[in-house]
Amino acid sequence: MAAESRGRCQLVLGLLLCVLGPVVSHAGKILLVPVDGSHWLSMLGIIQQLQQRGHEIVVLAPDASMYITEGAFYTLKTYPVPFQKEDVRESFVSLGHNVFENDSFLQRVIKTYKKIKKDSAMLLSGCSHLLHNKELIAFLAESSFDVMLTDPFLPCGPIVAQHLSLPTVFFLHALPCHLEFEATQCPNPFSYVPRTLSANSDRMTFLQRVKNMLIGFSQNFLCNIVYSPYATLASEFLQKDVTVQDLLSSAAIWLFRSDFVKDYPRPIMPSMIFLGGINCLLKNPLSQEFEAYVNASGEHGIVVFSLGSMVSEIPEKKAMEIADALGKIPQTVLWRYTGTRPSNLANNTILVKWLPQNDLLAHPKTRAFITHSGSHGIYEGICNGVPMVMMPLFGDQMDNAKRMETKGAGVTLNVLEMTSEDLENALKAVINDKSYKENIMRLSSLHKDRPVEPLDLAVFWVEFVMRHKGAPHLRPAAHDLTWYQYHSLDVIGFLLAIVLTVAFIAFKCCAYGYRKCFGKKGRVKKAHKSKTH
Repeated sequence: MAAESRGRCQLVLGLLLCVLGPVVSHAGKILLVPVDGSHWLSMLGIIQQLQQRGHEIVVLAPDASMYITEGAFYTLKTYPVPFQKEDVRESFVSLGHNVFENDSFLQRVIKTYKKIKKDSAMLLSGCSHLLHNKELIAFLAESSFDVMLTDPFLPCGPIVAQHLSLPTVFFLHALPCHLEFEATQCPNPFSYVPRTLSANSDRMTFLQRVKNMLIGFSQNFLCNIVYSPYATLASEFLQKDVTVQDLLSSAAIWLFRSDFVKDYPRPIMPSMIFLGGINCLLKNPLSQEFEAYVNASGEHGIVVFSLGSMVSEIPEKKAMEIADALGKIPQTVLWRYTGTRPSNLANNTILVKWLPQNDLLAHPKTRAFITHSGSHGIYEGICNGVPMVMMPLFGDQMDNAKRMETKGAGVTLNVLEMTSEDLENALKAVINDKSYKENIMRLSSLHKDRPVEPLDLAVFWVEFVMRHKGAPHLRPAAHDLTWYQYHSLDVIGFLLAIVLTVAFIAFKCCAYGYRKCFGKKGRVKKAHKSKTH
């Protein structure tokens, strides 16, 4: 019996070693260079999972970060920058305030241009201070990292990765101006891939395709303002000429926080991995406070209202319009709002400074979700099957709302032009019209029907790049072609030259034959006529 018991113990120990062995043997050091705000919040799940698998994670961030703070799953390494946390906060707050200013189109364009230049200059200065921090760069070089995980929205991470010769994994939702397409050499036709801010679907009319192309060209101008200084900075730091495309194309793997349940079908490349819904997998029980709110709602249930992490207060007049609409539905409304309490706030509306959005959306009593259409909120709505009333404010939120509206999962409102009645009608529509619930549940079912969970897939590819020191087998030869080779213009020119040469020779041969056959006879007839005269 003792021998049998020892045998069983050895078997169990062997199985544990088989399971845990790869985790321990492949444990490595990860350098993480994030972008502050919601971009950083989206990384927390993968950081925690990587740390639990034995990896050491060092997060490199400015000392003026708002959201990037010390954590239990990583080591935070900060560096000084020439701006303060208040400057970053003011940038976030002004982004929300500017949305609600009822300016003319030209005024909005000018204000947007000035804000982009101001914020870009601030972020660029932070990157410059990082690269010129010789002590910190030396520390990073001596730390022997195995891989860099970074958000390429700001190219500072890729610059550091090239300097340290680290294989890189990008973690993002999308890049401005569709830079990800250029960086991966992925086809990106104007005919059915809608550009950011176009609010087009993938099935466009002729005029919409014209609009799509014009927006694409104009975005290149804005992106040049934001990103071209990074090319200059990188060239100076790396002591070689590089472009932004060079920096971005160095990534081994691109982890996109999206999928084709939300997005329209389009071409992709082998290095693109899609992780839509990665942030809505982790759910926690509701606290006693929020559980009490939900239980008190009765048979009517609740509506969750949040405009994201960057916008928590709005102008008083607009807040009162919204409060008026919320008071006309029977549901209890949990509204994340830190501004002045509207004087007409109804008894069914509860203001909170923070709410567990994903946990509330997962509750069976949740009837609708009022959202700004950020990618996090959209996916949490899809994951939990909650129809949405969407109030897009800026960036890609307009496009996210358009996608959901096209799929029948919600109603979109213009936050500047909507009235109290518009919001009331939209809420009653998504709550009472069963088609919205059926459509969002269909999307939820499609989204969840996958062989591997997004978080596990993300961890796999980070470890894959660590094991193989990159993923060069996924890099297309298109990166090594010139623009005319990529479009086969040299081949087309060569074949065209052959066709024209053959056509020219054929023409000359025919002309020569014609002259031989008919030219002499014609001259003889003319000579005969002249003699008779």
